[in-house]
Amino acid sequence: MSPQEIKEIWTSGGRKTARARIILRRGKGNIVINERSLEEYFPLPEQRIILFQPFSVLNLKEKDFDLSFKISGGGISGQLEAARHALARALERFNPQWRPALKKAGLLTRDARAKERKKYGLRKARRAPQFSKR
Repeated sequence: MSPQEIKEIWTSGGRKTARARIILRRGKGNIVINERSLEEYFPLPEQRIILFQPFSVLNLKEKDFDLSFKISGGGISGQLEAARHALARALERFNPQWRPALKKAGLLTRDARAKERKKYGLRKARRAPQFSKR
């Protein structure tokens, strides 16, 4: 199937406990996140730069695609990176020739780092109670 034949692509991405699902289709640049506008959900320009990193790596314009995100879990930063991961995976499915560029930029790899669980007898995951000699 060529990219022109594809109507829409559904994929998902993740980071820590955040999950993002995306529907990507050719369009006029409409971007909806949890039924809110992009500016409402991610108000800072730095956040939009991170979100659209797959487009900048491929020298594409976000105005050529309609994006619809459903994001849940985690915090703002985790949700942002989950959305970026989902977008990169959707673009890779849209045109498999873009895979090497996205892979080289590290956008297709799910960041496996997550908070380590707390262990009993410790204050945090690794922080032990303070030792007193006397």
